[in-house]
Amino acid sequence: MSEEEWRAFVAEGTRTGKVATTRPDGRPHVAPVWFVLDGADLVFTTGRNTAKGRALTADPRVAICVDDERPPFSFVLIEGTATVSEEPAALLDAAIKLGARYMGADRAEEFGRRNAVPGELLIRVHPDKVIAQAELSG
Repeated sequence: MSEEEWRAFVAEGTRTGKVATTRPDGRPHVAPVWFVLDGADLVFTTGRNTAKGRALTADPRVAICVDDERPPFSFVLIEGTATVSEEPAALLDAAIKLGARYMGADRAEEFGRRNAVPGELLIRVHPDKVIAQAELSG
């Protein structure tokens, strides 16, 4: 896929991203997240005390896989560097955008205000490498 194609693919519908981080003891950790694209970056929120929140605070390296599990099967794998923020206005803005994508425009504000609270982190992933394959079985 071209950059334009993979960006359209990950932004389509309500696909989740599977975020891979490394635990302090070296074990891998993978968790699904709701995300949005914001300019060049992929953005999601998580709790400060979650495994991924703690991991990304300690080590900003991250991989995110977004896939279509239906034939002919496609995926995008993003390897990147995360920045972590607790800035309230940016967190609220991202949480509202996440709410709009996954809960619908009518619930976006409600979702955003419920989730942009102390203890939540805004994670912004800047892609360093992207592998994108469309229609693997086509």
